[in-house]
Amino acid sequence: MSTVRMQVMVQRAKRTVLGRLLCRLAGDKTGAVMMEYVILAVLIAAAAVVAVAMFGRTIVGMFDTAGKGATADHTGARQAQEATRAQQDADAQAARDYHDSMHQ
Repeated sequence: MSTVRMQVMVQRAKRTVLGRLLCRLAGDKTGAVMMEYVILAVLIAAAAVVAVAMFGRTIVGMFDTAGKGATADHTGARQAQEATRAQQDADAQAARDYHDSMHQ
């Protein structure tokens, strides 16, 4: 049986009470594939947001250090690197504190 003919039969069956009941029991899959794509897109977007939130400051600090090192501002580069490391340590401690507070 062709797909088009099957769809026509399902649409006709949905017009009756028994047909609607059977479609509900059989599990009408209309739109399921599109929903899977939507869920996948939302998960990818969430991962991108989390990655930027987690590594944004670190990446900016690394580019700042590299830029100052390339312009022969070695003292500024060292200070920028130390500031980035201090911020990373503070963020890591905050994450540990949050983790510990959630698992008590």
